[in-house]
Amino acid sequence: MMRPLARPVPPWLSATLLATEGLALLALELRRPLRTAPEPKVRRDARNAVIAALALGATTAVEAPVAARLARFAGVRRWGIAGRLPLPAPARAIAAVALMDYTMYLWHVLAHRTSLLWRFHVVHHVDRGLDASTALRFHVGEQILSVPWRAAQILVIGTTPLQLTLWQTAFLASIVFHHSNVRLPARFERVLRLLIITPPLHGIHHADRRELEYSNLSSGLTLWDVLHRTYRSGIAQERLTIGLPAYARDADLTLRRVLALPFESQRDAFAD
Repeated sequence: MMRPLARPVPPWLSATLLATEGLALLALELRRPLRTAPEPKVRRDARNAVIAALALGATTAVEAPVAARLARFAGVRRWGIAGRLPLPAPARAIAAVALMDYTMYLWHVLAHRTSLLWRFHVVHHVDRGLDASTALRFHVGEQILSVPWRAAQILVIGTTPLQLTLWQTAFLASIVFHHSNVRLPARFERVLRLLIITPPLHGIHHADRRELEYSNLSSGLTLWDVLHRTYRSGIAQERLTIGLPAYARDADLTLRRVLALPFESQRDAFAD
């Protein structure tokens, strides 16, 4: 007999929370910018919105059905690491969300170290600005290539539908926040970075310096960068240039060129 599963987070609730966060960050980006914008925000946001819409289409059509079925399978059979933990349901949910966050850290490392994945991930990094819209600027090809990884995450961890939607909501909220161009109060940011990746920390990862590429790769908890010695702080944002030197010209950053970028001959991204 199949055991009942806790219902996933309703899509309307996740959408409402994320939309509220996005509007709040947009207002703060205009009032308290952390970095100077390299081009008009409306133009950048429009370009990023088109790239994000294509990626969302792939996620909805390809990833979402696979993830939902596998999560139900894992939940019904108490499958995977978190599913077999002898803990109360809330503790298993926390463990599953944390493990999903950790395995996304590993995916991000692979996206930088694997030539095929980097071809697509470079689209995220050539953005010469860094704000909340950059958080959703992922090539449609990268979203499709991530589906087997997402399937493996769910099966190995044993992520249930509720845990999956909790992680998805937390993941999107986190990446939109730490990509945002918001200057937080210094004391608050210093405390917050002990727990999660903040805008200044992720700005270091997006800098145009090769030695900073493998810095602050976590999508959520700072813990993973600390454990893997990829945590980096103490660099003033004023000393950083966002983007990649090899793709610094306006002609490299048109929508058409960016979408075609993974299919062209690759440049040494950090070479002028």
